[in-house]
Amino acid sequence: MSRKSKEEIAIIYQGIQDHICSELEIHDGGGSFMEDLWDRPEGGGGRTRIFQNGNIIEKGGVAFSAVHGPTPEKILAKLGLEKSDFFATGVSIVLHPKSPMVPIIHMNIRYFEMDNGTHWFGGGIDLTPHYIVPEDARYFHQEVKKVCDRFDPAYYPKFKAWADEYFFVKHRNETRGVGGIFYDRLSAQSDEHFEEILNFSLAVGRLFPDVYGYFMEKNSPLPYGEKEKQWQNLRRGRYVEFNLVWDAGTKFGLDTNGRTESILMSMPPLAEWKYMHQPAPGSPEEFTLEHLKKDMDWLSYTL
Repeated sequence: MSRKSKEEIAIIYQGIQDHICSELEIHDGGGSFMEDLWDRPEGGGGRTRIFQNGNIIEKGGVAFSAVHGPTPEKILAKLGLEKSDFFATGVSIVLHPKSPMVPIIHMNIRYFEMDNGTHWFGGGIDLTPHYIVPEDARYFHQEVKKVCDRFDPAYYPKFKAWADEYFFVKHRNETRGVGGIFYDRLSAQSDEHFEEILNFSLAVGRLFPDVYGYFMEKNSPLPYGEKEKQWQNLRRGRYVEFNLVWDAGTKFGLDTNGRTESILMSMPPLAEWKYMHQPAPGSPEEFTLEHLKKDMDWLSYTL
């Protein structure tokens, strides 16, 4: 078995982008994606697809990119790599719903290769509810674990713990949401292993519209008022803080002279910060803050 080339992987990832966009339009039932094609002066380009003012999704992006060229010195130093040209391709998604009862969701699958033979896969999927509902967190983690277990039973516990560490807002001492999985620098030991990791990457991508479609259908009809919208804006503010301060993908994109508009598509349409805001004791808002912790076992969590 010969492994797929970087060009073939880029084409496959474009297909994943097409599938996800089509499914999200069906689930939303009102909006559609606007496509923005772009080129990177140093090499490559991408297709950024933006969704705005749908029935359920207020703002979202499903971005594909395939870029190449000399690896910036900052990236070489940070990752401990020898000087060589790079190729990177992937699909990155963030969706911000209108309703505060529907969670924010993020997914990324990516492949990185250098001319000297260095290569790896990375990615992940995580859920950021404005209001933590244990039933929803359990469902999400169950579905993610099913995908992981199809490839390696060690994946879920390893990548779940990795996500808890990665999606952590250190200056707030809280997780971004209820976690999920995160993995990086998965390199193959053989062509067969390479195809297996690629297929795992694609399985994570295909899971995305199914699991988010579930939350769109289940949670979008739930009632909410101005209090919940204000809380949503505060939680969106935390999302912004993580993406701009800690997210490695954002930093990589900016450090490689990526397209700023596409990199920052993850920003919500509206966010808010209040000085020393404290939720009311016993409120759903307080419950949420109390459960933004690492090492939560959502699969077996009970009140």
